[in-house]
Amino acid sequence: MDEIRQADALIHIVDAAGATGIEGKPCDVGTHDPREDVEFLEKELDMWLLQIIKKDWDRTIKRIEGTKEDIGTVLEERLSGLGVRRAHVLKSQEDLGLDPAHPSRWSEDQLLKFLHELRRITKPMLIAANKIDIPVAKENTDTLGKLGYPVIPCCAEAELALRRTAEKGFTDYKPGDSNFKITSQTLSAEQRDALDRIREKILIPWGSTGVQAAIDHAFFKMLRMIAVYPVENPESLTDHKGRVLPDVYLVPFGTTAKQFAGMIHSDLGEGFLYGVEVRSKMRIGEDHVLKDGDVISIVSAKKRG
Repeated sequence: MDEIRQADALIHIVDAAGATGIEGKPCDVGTHDPREDVEFLEKELDMWLLQIIKKDWDRTIKRIEGTKEDIGTVLEERLSGLGVRRAHVLKSQEDLGLDPAHPSRWSEDQLLKFLHELRRITKPMLIAANKIDIPVAKENTDTLGKLGYPVIPCCAEAELALRRTAEKGFTDYKPGDSNFKITSQTLSAEQRDALDRIREKILIPWGSTGVQAAIDHAFFKMLRMIAVYPVENPESLTDHKGRVLPDVYLVPFGTTAKQFAGMIHSDLGEGFLYGVEVRSKMRIGEDHVLKDGDVISIVSAKKRG
């Protein structure tokens, strides 16, 4: 659970073909409902949160009701290790119509529902519906979509095969591509047939294997991350070694220029003077909010240590 505690978002890989039982053992295709896997994980996570908060729940109640402290502030402090923020607490409580000043009046069921909402906000999840090449998976994928989570059709086996052939120089393929090119004449007829099946059963009908699409969705849609490119020389778009656009940082939407400088190096953030938005060549201040695709040069009173 420590990995989940540290995670900002969750990708739940589900056997959409219904060929893996609830205990993880293989079963006949189509005999298992993959929705049970999602519901099982939801319950496990909710009960995990309940176990954490119940340890000091009576003391938490007394602190909120006795001192009139804000429930959002108290629970943010109590659950900060899980990435919980005051706004998350208040939204979860408001959505359920719970009295924030008197948590002692919440029933066990209401507390569990509160934690369920809090978990969905603080640990957003998408479902990677794997084995989409098996016919029954299409119907199951549509059904999974009714659970309220984003669902990305995937075929991990096809992605692995394409990456391995690309690494060996047999194909020209990059994760997320909708097609590939065979670049080697040494492939056997059997290997070529296998690649043709991947193209016909996965890439043509679905657009990709879905693996990179799931990762992209988690970062850019669920977490609202943006890509920002730091450079030292705004004219040549290079670093001190002369490399053009050598790095890209994925940062949360709303990140300011000074915050970005600190992400590159603490000294740059501490000595921040101004930034330069390379495309417009405009100076930007510390509170300037960065946009996706920005190329930024930081001017600081301190150099990297």
